[in-house]
Amino acid sequence: MKKLLLFTFALLLSAGAIAQDQINEGILIAKQTMASDNAQMNSQLQAIGDTKAITYFKGDKSRSETSSPMTGDMIIVVDGVEKQMLMLVDQPGMGKKFVLQSFVPSEEDLKSVVVKKGDGTKTVLGYVCQEYFINMKQNGQDVEMQMFTTNKISAFSHNTTAMGGKVEGYPLYFKMTLKQVGANIIVTSEITEIKEESVSDDKLSLIAPEGYSKMEGM
Repeated sequence: MKKLLLFTFALLLSAGAIAQDQINEGILIAKQTMASDNAQMNSQLQAIGDTKAITYFKGDKSRSETSSPMTGDMIIVVDGVEKQMLMLVDQPGMGKKFVLQSFVPSEEDLKSVVVKKGDGTKTVLGYVCQEYFINMKQNGQDVEMQMFTTNKISAFSHNTTAMGGKVEGYPLYFKMTLKQVGANIIVTSEITEIKEESVSDDKLSLIAPEGYSKMEGM
């Protein structure tokens, strides 16, 4: 269960602005909820409650931070130029671990990605977002997504890059369903606040801080 939630939060990873202004540097705050059609799993997810995710972005780099009683603290830093992702995890029972790896999808991975541009739009914080439907596999699991993106926010999203450039813009809202044997997990994420402000380069470093050891097998 913990490994599944860790993977789910990793996917995830990525209001003060004037609507429709182009923003190249700042902070995004999102509310994420998880639910399931399996009663036992759903009660566990409800016990976790909503999760707050904070994303700092600047040019082709971004840093997303989430915290949960079950998965602990997680930080994901992505560099769109280097095509690298640093994941930092501080989880009870696991300690402080890091993974540094390329996030560029392989040709084999891209074969499972099907993207359809929808006819709908959704306005989030004044930004009119384009609808996309995505079907793909992640770690052997079927994943379905409905995503609404804007090209007015230049924040880098490794989620859309993992789709081989078939999705344009940054997702301000998405609903993701992880299909599993006997149960589905539904993850909903929506940006609730956008701040246009300076971001320190230190926050966007791909170097793991002291105290973190390399996580094997990820």
